[in-house]
Order: sequence, then structure tokens, then C-alpha cells
Amino acid sequence: MSATKVNILPKFIGEKIWVVKNAYRLNKLKKNILSYYASLPENVINKEQTIALDFIKKNGISVFPYPFAKKYNPQDIKVFFDKKLGLSYVILDEKRLYFKRSWSEKEIKKSYYFLQMEQDIESPHRYLTDNFYVTDNDIVADVGAAEGNFSLSVVEKAKAIYLFETDTEWIEALEATFAPWKEKVNIINKFVSDINNDKNVTLDDFFANKGNFDFIKIDVDGAERPLLKGFDELLSSNMPLKLALCTYHQQQDEQEFSDLLIQKGFDITTSKNYMLFIYGEPLQPPYFRRGLIRATR
Repeated sequence: MSATKVNILPKFIGEKIWVVKNAYRLNKLKKNILSYYASLPENVINKEQTIALDFIKKNGISVFPYPFAKKYNPQDIKVFFDKKLGLSYVILDEKRLYFKRSWSEKEIKKSYYFLQMEQDIESPHRYLTDNFYVTDNDIVADVGAAEGNFSLSVVEKAKAIYLFETDTEWIEALEATFAPWKEKVNIINKFVSDINNDKNVTLDDFFANKGNFDFIKIDVDGAERPLLKGFDELLSSNMPLKLALCTYHQQQDEQEFSDLLIQKGFDITTSKNYMLFIYGEPLQPPYFRRGLIRATR
């Protein structure tokens, strides 16, 4: 009985092939974007798009195609190790931000490098501004918490924080990060959706007996629609609320979510500058997407 021969590429060769394919994909995207905007009348291209196009011409494709992105270098990030917990962390605002147990130092540096760009003052993904922020004693809901950098940045102001996250490795890291504030930080291991069961919860149901909350951040990797459906009662109420809602996962998100929130009585603004969300479905014209909506009622 003969064994079937299986050809398995060494890992480093597989990685090199991926790098080559990805470079080809991004170069093709660069050409498509520049060609598309070159075909448009100059008066329909706004200043933010012009700056992004100039950046792409000089630097290639970037999720954040603006000069601020070049301020950051993953090699400048210091990663520390907590021997007691067996977890690595970085320092954010003089506080420890822990990462997944399985991640290497290189992976942590890459991730935190991206977080630095994401929350830069010029970033289209920045949650807070001088005019849109968490105030003292706010009750905060952080939906799609991941590593928890947003909540860590406001934890000393907030009266209570509810972190919604389902990745078990992130939950372990979050428990370590927020241990100094465990009396006011609650970690909920459920998807936030439009149904209620062992694995899912709606915001309407979760907060039904907890009273109102003041600020909510939503970044759930494209699952915003069912979340908003399960949030309809609270959105339709008259309670004061600040909402940072990501709009970059799908091309139509910004318009759809803006229409919904205006209908619910919110005043909205979009974040400045644009993103190129190269990790989702293949980008189509007009390519650029706003990172998030900031809504206030």
C-alpha cells in the first residue's frame, strides 16, 4: 500500500509567496484608484481626497493614506512581559495594555503600531475629539472591545464600563488590563446582535434593567446592522447619548447609518479624512470610506 505524497511548502516560502501576491494586489489597487480619480473633474475631488491621492502616488496603498501615518514605527514600541501573568503588555497613558498570550513580540508591535495610527488626531478612525468625548462619571459601552485601548483611555473618567468581547484570548488580556478598575469594569462574553440567547445579546435587552448609559463605541467588523436592529428601542428613545459608530467595513455604511441616526434624532458628524479598507471585500469606486460617525443627542 503506497503512501500518498503531499507537497508542503516550507513556512518561509509560503510567506514570501503571500508577500508577492499581496504586493501585486496593492499595486493593482493603486493604479485603479489613481486612474479612477484622474478620470473625474477636479472640482468633484475634495481636499481630503487630494491629500490621500498624493500620498498614494508617493507611498503606495495604506489603510490610512495620509502623512500622519509615517510618524509611527513599530520598532519604536517597547513590549514588556508580566512574569506573574505570563502576558505581554505595552504602556498606554501610563497604564498597562495587555495582549493575547499567543502573540509574539513582533505581532504585538505590529498591532500597537496600527492602534497608534488609528487613534492619531488626524486619523479617520479616531473615536474622540476635543468636542466629542467621555465626560466624568459617564457610563460607557465598548462594543467590540478587542484589546481595550479605547476603554483604557477613558477608564479613570468613567463611572462604569461594559466591555463586549467574545475572543477568549482578548478576554484574558482585558481582565489583566482592567484589574486595577475591576469594581467598575464589566466584561461581557457575548456577541451584540439582534437576538438573545447563550451567545448573543441585544443592547435593548442588556440595558433594560440597568438604566441609561452615556457613551457607546461600536466597532464590530461589519456586524453593525444586526447590532443596530437590536438597539432600536434605545435609539428610538429620547435618552441623551453619544455614539461613535464605525462606517468603514462596507461602502454603503456611512450613508445608511447616517440616515438612520438622523431619523432617530441625532446630530451627526463624520470623522475627517478617509480610509482604504483593504482587508474586506475587493474595493470598488469611489474606494475611500469615512472611518466613523460621531453622533450626539
